[in-house]
Amino acid sequence: MKNAFLLGIAACALTVPAAAQEPEYPVMESTIIAPPVMQGEIAMPVSDQAKDREIWTISEGKTWVRNVTHPTLTPVLPVGTHRDTAVIVAPGGGFLGLSMQNEAWDIARWLANNGIPAFILKYRTVPTPVDQAQFDREIIPAMSGAKASFALPDDTPPEALSDGEAAIAYLKANAQTYGIDPDRIGFMGFSAGGMLARSLATGEDAGELAFAAPIYPMMNSVDVPADAPPLFVVLAADDPLFGKGPHGLVDSWEAAGKSVEFHYFANGGHGFGAGVKGTAAEGWLEQFVRWLDATQPRVSSKD
Repeated sequence: MKNAFLLGIAACALTVPAAAQEPEYPVMESTIIAPPVMQGEIAMPVSDQAKDREIWTISEGKTWVRNVTHPTLTPVLPVGTHRDTAVIVAPGGGFLGLSMQNEAWDIARWLANNGIPAFILKYRTVPTPVDQAQFDREIIPAMSGAKASFALPDDTPPEALSDGEAAIAYLKANAQTYGIDPDRIGFMGFSAGGMLARSLATGEDAGELAFAAPIYPMMNSVDVPADAPPLFVVLAADDPLFGKGPHGLVDSWEAAGKSVEFHYFANGGHGFGAGVKGTAAEGWLEQFVRWLDATQPRVSSKD
């Protein structure tokens, strides 16, 4: 799964010349844990009834889930008066797994503590080996594009896109329950979750979003629809995957005459979540709130 360490290795491995000897990849160390209780978790509709195959692990002190077949949406709500603007939070993990602690729980709690209703989307992921030892052996080669029994998808998988659309539709239909405005629902995604945010913001239902916030996403150019929402993008210059540019995503929004704010930090790497202390990316969430104040003027609701 993705974190700054693993992606750094993957990025370096991709630079090995084709004629060079196949590099030896380190093995990720993971511990399988029981699925945590997600208070208030809501099942999202799916067309098939696949068996629940989720595997929860701890790796490098962080909690992950993979083989997600049953998508869910979990509210993390402020106490008392809060904004009527909601944020759906989609963690990353290369669509091979989801970084639930770093890019979901931590983010949603920060938003809720700052008066913003948050909803964690646990979307469906690409199937990976059930055997944890095999997965731990193959994940870094897979992230590097080397031979493995599974691979990174080239774009947002249709299942993940469908889950994102379902989450937006659910919140619009149930906005009154949560004290939010159905026209003030935005989508924030990290890495692969940022790819999902891009896909939603450029898809057929782009106009359903009040805003999109791809955080350290793939930065290639896109076709921007006429009803594209305002965009808030965060990236670090030392991100081993996307930091060196070009920044086609931002350029595309600007060329289409659409609202975009881009924070390109000197350092922070990839997978910094809410921001690592001592890096330039620390505090980006405060800047996101200021952007919300400017583009989605504060309206408060009560429980």
